[in-house]
Amino acid sequence: MAAHLKKRVYEEFSRVVQKTHYKHFWWLAVARAQVPAEEVPSKKLRLCKPSKSAALHVDLCKAANATDALQYLLQFARKPVEAESVEGVVRILLEHYYKEADSCVRLKIASLLGVLSTTPGFSPDCIVEDVVTAVANEKSHQVLAQLLDSLLTAGTQLPQIPAVAARLADVARRHLSDASFGVRNKCLQLLGRLGAADSPPGKDGDGLGTSAGAARDVPSVISDYFGDQDPRVRTAALKAMLQLHERGIKIQQMIYEQACRLLADDYEQVRSAAVQMVWVLSDLYPESIVPIPSSNEEIRLADDAFGKISHMVSDGSWMVRAQAAKTLGSMSQVSPHFLEQTLDKKLMSDLRRKRTAHERAKELFASGEFSSGRKWADDAPKEKVDTNTVNLIASGACGAFVHGLEDEMFEVRIAAVEALCRLARSSPGFAEKCLDFLVDMFNDEIEEVRLQSIHVLREISTHITLREDQLDTVLAVLEDSSRDIREALHELLCCTNVSTKECIQLALLELLKNLNKYPADRNSVWKCLKFLGSRHPMLVLPLVPELLSTHPYFDTPEPDMDDPAYIAVLVLVFNAAKSCPTMPALFSDHTFRHYAYLRDSLSYLVPPLRLPGRKQVHGLDSADCQGVESAQLFLQQSLDRVSTIQNLEAPGAQDLLIFIIRDLQRLGQLQTELAGAADFCATYLRCQLLLIKVTAVTRRFSQMRGGLVRRVCARAHAAPTNLSVVRPFPQALQEKLWNVAVPLCLEQNVTATAAAQQVLEESYKLEFMYSGLESRQVAVIHHVRLQAKALQLVLSARTTHGQDPLVSACEKFLQELDSFHRLFAAELPHLQDGFVDKLVEATPRLASRKPSELVNILQTSLRHSALLPLTLPPQIHRATANIIEPTGESDNPLKFTSGLVVALDVDATLEHVRDPHSSVKVEVVYPDGQSHVIHPKPGDFRNPGPQRHRLITQVYLSHGAWTEPCQVEVRLLLAYSSSSSSSPDDSKLAWSDSLDDLPPPEGAVEGTIAFSKPVKVFIMPKPARR
Repeated sequence: MAAHLKKRVYEEFSRVVQKTHYKHFWWLAVARAQVPAEEVPSKKLRLCKPSKSAALHVDLCKAANATDALQYLLQFARKPVEAESVEGVVRILLEHYYKEADSCVRLKIASLLGVLSTTPGFSPDCIVEDVVTAVANEKSHQVLAQLLDSLLTAGTQLPQIPAVAARLADVARRHLSDASFGVRNKCLQLLGRLGAADSPPGKDGDGLGTSAGAARDVPSVISDYFGDQDPRVRTAALKAMLQLHERGIKIQQMIYEQACRLLADDYEQVRSAAVQMVWVLSDLYPESIVPIPSSNEEIRLADDAFGKISHMVSDGSWMVRAQAAKTLGSMSQVSPHFLEQTLDKKLMSDLRRKRTAHERAKELFASGEFSSGRKWADDAPKEKVDTNTVNLIASGACGAFVHGLEDEMFEVRIAAVEALCRLARSSPGFAEKCLDFLVDMFNDEIEEVRLQSIHVLREISTHITLREDQLDTVLAVLEDSSRDIREALHELLCCTNVSTKECIQLALLELLKNLNKYPADRNSVWKCLKFLGSRHPMLVLPLVPELLSTHPYFDTPEPDMDDPAYIAVLVLVFNAAKSCPTMPALFSDHTFRHYAYLRDSLSYLVPPLRLPGRKQVHGLDSADCQGVESAQLFLQQSLDRVSTIQNLEAPGAQDLLIFIIRDLQRLGQLQTELAGAADFCATYLRCQLLLIKVTAVTRRFSQMRGGLVRRVCARAHAAPTNLSVVRPFPQALQEKLWNVAVPLCLEQNVTATAAAQQVLEESYKLEFMYSGLESRQVAVIHHVRLQAKALQLVLSARTTHGQDPLVSACEKFLQELDSFHRLFAAELPHLQDGFVDKLVEATPRLASRKPSELVNILQTSLRHSALLPLTLPPQIHRATANIIEPTGESDNPLKFTSGLVVALDVDATLEHVRDPHSSVKVEVVYPDGQSHVIHPKPGDFRNPGPQRHRLITQVYLSHGAWTEPCQVEVRLLLAYSSSSSSSPDDSKLAWSDSLDDLPPPEGAVEGTIAFSKPVKVFIMPKPARR
């Protein structure tokens, strides 16, 4: 019987297809291939997965005691659950929950309910009422708190259903009076996350649902628990109120006094949350007037809150101090005199309330006392100042930033420095007053604090001018052993103003000492002097004779051009001379020669100058080049000319594209501001040029092959049906078919496949090497990529043997097409007459899902699709990398023993790179073709400025013994990963009747792009000595 059933299974779900191979009569096979064969549909197998709810029910029924049930639940929690099984599992869990007497098992079940409600694809609204019923009947405080937490998780998944949120908020109100702090905490969290400003009362007619307390708004209910006996509940109440504010619910000013009282709470978590609450209220009601305690005076709420938060900088907990310091930086609406008080520990006179002379005379008259004249000045006005009652700001809040900058914890000092920066950027007067304090932080013992102080001073450099004593303190940091500190200080000097020529001379001497002590800082020092000279031309002018060692009567020796210190002086002088036309008259003859040399070798450091009696040296950045506006107009006109390609024949269209690409490449060289946009457009047009060329070649070859096949088929139909007496083809026709068509097919396939692969690689460059793209540009890039993949599919259909590989390739292409439609549905109207639009028109013809038909449709769509117009966003930047070290100029090889390693220092600057920590890699290519890719550590990256990064790392080289030195290439790679977000619909995209053989959707396409010029380094692995 078993054998009989097995035989039936094989008969039902398998089939054998017999094919006739025409080895000698190949032309007959071509003719008969035109007739489609009838396919017998095969039966489908459906595999059912075992039910998770049934398995869980069996396990819980087997449990003999609570310990066994808890073990089964723990095992179940480790297994994933599908969305369609969640509802059944929840029913089983709730059924066991009502029967279970042990609180630990009920606690675990309540936890599982919250976890299951977050399952993707499952709507937890069906379990809310069951959990609410369980909450009403639960007696254990721990289980009740866990059930409320599960309700909070489920309610968070349903923010769009107001009825559910109101129902859960009503449940939270009912249990706010619970004796357990954990239950009250969860209730407050529920109110903060789901409560509305005016939550309606509950539907039930008992309890608090119909009381006056339930009719109160949620903020008032939460504020009642600011004075709870448990500090954890007070903290939860403050955080719930902050959550209401984040959700847009208005908070009343009346809770300000309660929040201020909580600033003196015994627990730091309460004080920390109270600081946030006071800041929120000061931001909502800055101009409100509040009274000063124990006084008749009034003050703005923003100023009062600033004083109270300033007082918290002296708190006993360093976490509260750090938070208070950070919060001060965001209070930009405070009055200037309150702001300045944070820099002085003594109370300023304008923050004391003094009695007027009229008030003092009135008090003296009311007392009935007169001066006797026996004591000198006994009737002088006597002012008693009680700092606790008449101050507009608490004495403990005076000098808040001074206390923060002198704090023992470096986290508090960093927070104070950042807060000073944020306040100084919006107040130039305050920036000048806090300059001395920031400069003093350059001597901090922690490197991170010093580095942050330098960055802060650079951000406010537009509001300040350094004096000589301040500059002396700043320049002392150049002796720091940390390279990050020195380079950050160089960046600071680039954008800082100094007051006198002595400051310029002092800065130059210290920078030359830095260059002598740390030769690796050469490029950074030169760049610093470039900006220092361009910002202070009038201060550099009186120093030129001394700096260049010139004399009005005697010739001085010519300095060595290989000296980095002399180059640094020339960079300073030449950049100052650009804005000072009288300075070149002080140059000697050899200075002009050195200028020409540096202009050619270091053009990025030396600007073009108008020298007397000499032609101006022009460069790519010459002032005679067109301005940015003219360049933008030219760029737009070039893109407009692309639209005329549709009216030209193939040769003319290709020539026009070549000319436009050449113009755009030249424009990118002349205008650095538009280099990213010009390169982006040139790369896109290069892809279109390749597609036009390949499509034209494919069309010519298809026409030639079609004519030959038609002649073959005509000959086959004219032949007799008896194969044994068939006449052979004419010799000339056979030679033409085999000697012309086959080699041409192979050659054109190789060329077209290489071009399609190049378009694919260029499309990834367009997407991942350029930043600032909008969704329309990304859609155009994916459109080009889809064209390249369609071309690859058409080309592979020519050489693929068998139907299975072609079916798999067609399935994959249809998945990508479906993904494109879903991702860029909003951009489809802008892709009219494009390749995808042509495919949409041919969609009814794809109903049969036959590979041969799809290939024909793709080929036709590629031929008739129009070139999509390209619109540019406001800013496009290209990711670039420049390797500073190694320079590749040394002829001395790095020698090391074969089999061991040698460390090669790599120093590179990165610009406009997104997430460099995970995308930038270093590649080393050896002469024998081997390549090693090294992923730098996150600590090797620095961020000196916006959209700029610095990579300083070491690469370890190793190889076998060589007979002579050879060069290795070092370059930087940009890694990318393109995840396909499309989820194919199996019912629509299946080619075969079985769903089990479908290829998986494309998960990710990963690759690397070289985005730096390679640097060649000589190395010499020596054989080991024995």
